[in-house]
Amino acid sequence: MERQSTYTATATIDEQGILTGWSEGAQRLLGHEASQVVGRPASALLAAEAGAARRALAGRDRWNGTVPLRHRDGRRLEQGLLAHRRTSGTGATDWLVVTSVADRPQPPRGEPLEEWTFIQSPFPLAIFDTEQRLMRANRRLERALSLPEAAMRGLRLPHIAPGPASEEADRTMRRVLETGEAREVQTDLVPDLGRPTVLTPLKDGTGRVRAVCLAAHRRAPRAAAPQGTEGETGAHAATVPDLARAAQDLAEATVPRLADFMAVDLLDSPRTPAGAADTGPVVLRRAALRALPEDEGRASGARVGEAIAYEPGSPPADCLASGNSVLYDTSDPVVSAWAAVDPAAAWLHAYGTRALMLVPVLAEGSTLGVALFGRHRRPEPFGPEDLRIAEELTAHTATGLHSARRYSRSRTTTMSLQRSLLPHTLPTQAALEVATRYLPAATKAGVGGDWFDVIPLSGARVALVVGDVVGHGIRASATMGRLRTAVRTLADVDLPADELLTHLDDLVLRLAADEGSADPAAETAGGIGTTCLYAVYDPVSRRCTLARAGHPPPAVVTPDGTVRFLDVPAGPPLGLGGLPFEAFETELPEGSLLALYTDGLLEARDHDIDEALDKLFSALGRPSPTLDAVCDRVLTELLSHRPDDDIALLVARTRALHADRVAAWELDSDPTVVARARKHTEEQLSVWGLEEAAFTTELMVSELVTNAIRYGRPPIQLRLIHQDSTLICEVYDSSGTTPHMRRARIFDEGGRGLLLVAQLSKRWGTRHDRVGKTVWAEQSLTGF
Repeated sequence: MERQSTYTATATIDEQGILTGWSEGAQRLLGHEASQVVGRPASALLAAEAGAARRALAGRDRWNGTVPLRHRDGRRLEQGLLAHRRTSGTGATDWLVVTSVADRPQPPRGEPLEEWTFIQSPFPLAIFDTEQRLMRANRRLERALSLPEAAMRGLRLPHIAPGPASEEADRTMRRVLETGEAREVQTDLVPDLGRPTVLTPLKDGTGRVRAVCLAAHRRAPRAAAPQGTEGETGAHAATVPDLARAAQDLAEATVPRLADFMAVDLLDSPRTPAGAADTGPVVLRRAALRALPEDEGRASGARVGEAIAYEPGSPPADCLASGNSVLYDTSDPVVSAWAAVDPAAAWLHAYGTRALMLVPVLAEGSTLGVALFGRHRRPEPFGPEDLRIAEELTAHTATGLHSARRYSRSRTTTMSLQRSLLPHTLPTQAALEVATRYLPAATKAGVGGDWFDVIPLSGARVALVVGDVVGHGIRASATMGRLRTAVRTLADVDLPADELLTHLDDLVLRLAADEGSADPAAETAGGIGTTCLYAVYDPVSRRCTLARAGHPPPAVVTPDGTVRFLDVPAGPPLGLGGLPFEAFETELPEGSLLALYTDGLLEARDHDIDEALDKLFSALGRPSPTLDAVCDRVLTELLSHRPDDDIALLVARTRALHADRVAAWELDSDPTVVARARKHTEEQLSVWGLEEAAFTTELMVSELVTNAIRYGRPPIQLRLIHQDSTLICEVYDSSGTTPHMRRARIFDEGGRGLLLVAQLSKRWGTRHDRVGKTVWAEQSLTGF
């Protein structure tokens, strides 16, 4: 079987029609780089009126067809596209658009008998090449997926039917290609496909694996159930962490097998059946809707996502109140009266419905909503056996819906906590230009504990932090909040990077001991195994000091375009105790790009680590007008779908404070030098045009230099830094003694110096170096 030159192009589009993702394949197909199209309307890429595309997608969860596209060079391309509507655990929706582009035509078909056997097999069959791209699909698979072979050809399973089951099958297929041994996948790719899914290697005469055959084997249905309904929908729904998907699965499993029309309406909050009708209307939201293909386009009342108000006494309201299923003939006066006044019942007249069946959606003693079934094509009414099947399928789905609600509430709580702990805005500082991105994981494990921070330090320096707490959920987010607070506290006392990680390591050990004593079975107690990277950049010296605790190394892009990792010693993860951390210092030219990230960025499931690193370097190395564009390009290049692990990304471009903004003087340890220090200050502020700040600054300089002479040791240095609207005064001496404010008595001759400095400055403090200390004071120039 000859290898073909085939690639996949993918893009993601939000509900407003804005492009949010753009793959290398999409760039190869249409010539546009991600930075040129991400954030712009997708309609700009169409070579036709955009309204037709919007109408084609309206009310659908999936669409395939040929679309005229416009290449960057102006050429018109007729391209077959497959679009999937995706809903995250938080309720956000977007569209995944994929297409396969082959440089050569498909290989010829096989012999007639073999071709008939493949096409007409009662089992869903597909053949994938060694790149795991679909080559053939039989009619049974086309019906199961509701897609023609032409729309799927050249695509991998996760692009044909996005979801965890497809990703598991895709990984299993890779193992089949590597080992040459058949394997089974015990999950449903789609509800109608069945399981197990068997993946068999297809070998040539030499034993070399040339392709993989996928065959889905249906489980035998129970005798009383219509074919393919019983036992499948509930099992699948219970594993789907999405309300809309679970409800739609029930609709697709029962139409047309059990009913000609079906809808699921859910309450916003579960409630206990009251046994009597409410005094006011009951408000629900339509979660699923399904009709026969020939009935599409007829009025069906509320659409998916719309609110519905059922008046007291209407059949759905009575069903919700009693918690009991009920069968109706549409000639029943109750149904006729409801259909005559309620727009939500418009579908009864539109379809000419003869029989109606209502089943409450119940789980663990709570009512979640109501399922409505109608028949109009078939003459027979619903019977007791139909009701039994509907109740059983609805009960299975209710279990999945209940789990989905619980998962959604837990995830929402965790994400709310995590977002409240992450910085909402970046602090104002002039040393670095910074952009950040945070992407929560799409897995059922929940949100993790990744975090980032930007912390202004004394002397115009800035600290950058990126960390990753092991585990997921509330515990990880809470631990992340503790560690982020600890880092900010330790950074405020200007600890060196390696010492800060040592203190953080001790904190994790104490947290682990506390949590372990309260819950010995707790996993990842206190955040043991957490990784962290801490960096401090000084715009005066243009040097960056970094230390890391088991965290991925940062990448740097120098102004000449060279991309490399900084050789920061790895260090152990936090919480192991007793192991040292080592700081690394390097000079960064002005305009260098520094990228800090968590490991979720490099652990995408569709490429290995080497490929991820190549893509990261490529994305960072290409020029971009803004740092936001750099962040978007990195995520676009490395991610083709929602990540399995949280991702925190922080990108910073270095700035420099040049000599015209910094002035320093070496001073003798002699009280007479204080006057000289004031003179230096006055002259320098005059050069900077800050004469109005001279009086206040001279007072602070006088007090700080006096303290250094009186209580410190030589050498002594005075330094002034003018940074935008801030003026910083620093005095260094080689003594390690930390100065403290004290309350001076009425007749004391001293003791008021630091109190005066604290009153005159916006903030002040002490920074300890390897030898000696620096006392600094920062004042705002906005009032001058």
